[in-house]
Amino acid sequence: MSEYILNLLPLKEGEKEEFEAIAPGATHVYARSSTVTPEQLAAATVIFGWPRAETMKDAVSLKWFQTMWAGTEEYDGALPEGILFTSSSGSNSRSVAEHMLTGLMAVCRRLPVYLDSQRAHVWKDEGAMKTILGGTVLVVGAGNVGSTFAGLCQGLGARTIGLKRKVAGPLEGFDQVRAMDELDQLLPQADVVALTLPHSPQTAGLMNESRIALMKDDAVLISAGRGSVLDQDALVKAMTAGKLWGAVLDVTDPEPLPAESPLWDVPNLLLTPHVAGGMRLEITRRKCVEMAQENLRRYLAGEKLDNLVK
Repeated sequence: MSEYILNLLPLKEGEKEEFEAIAPGATHVYARSSTVTPEQLAAATVIFGWPRAETMKDAVSLKWFQTMWAGTEEYDGALPEGILFTSSSGSNSRSVAEHMLTGLMAVCRRLPVYLDSQRAHVWKDEGAMKTILGGTVLVVGAGNVGSTFAGLCQGLGARTIGLKRKVAGPLEGFDQVRAMDELDQLLPQADVVALTLPHSPQTAGLMNESRIALMKDDAVLISAGRGSVLDQDALVKAMTAGKLWGAVLDVTDPEPLPAESPLWDVPNLLLTPHVAGGMRLEITRRKCVEMAQENLRRYLAGEKLDNLVK
């Protein structure tokens, strides 16, 4: 049976031909998530991209689906039983890591506070600033994003520690890799704590009031995985009381963040609307395409696929 490949990726000139060269015997159909039809979904044996989870019930012929994102929780319970399911984990690592580093540098130099002063036309020296040179950066979730961010921090002279559920040896970007159950022991040592964890029952509420209290009074907290990992009320309470130097949040719970949330008004807290990743950088988009192409080669050769979702 010939493969019917439904490609919903944001392709550019020449990339359709690249897919067709890899699988010349397949039927290649190109669409957008917003325009894909039930008939296309029903015929597809392979899907690349970002179909809406609620439409996947129509994919009755599906054998393999590769989402164009690293996160996969939106498809929990929505996919046909027994299919191969892969993610594009790692495609946006550089984008998210650079965003995290940009936010970290901004709060270290109090740029959110200075921007408030600029808007109010106030010329005021806010005093001491902060550097990560010689400091300790603790990355909670030593995956692709965490490793890339840690490497950038190493380049600025920081010592980096990564936390994983299972430690299986050294990882690029980290001076040390430790087990997740050492979190409470390591929090008091960290000058920067970066959360890059996915949402799961185990990670929800992980960074709670008691753990924020364990952090140094002048530490910086970064949240760039999923908003559910951080207790936002506890963060507001702590920072309002003078705890922490600053915070950088690209994810919240819920999203969009309600206008009445007190997070909006916390000094030296930099808030962005979940824009660290996505397809905003061309290198991210192209990496996502290349990942799909490499897995298509593997799929057709009967080899194990990269980024299998367990």
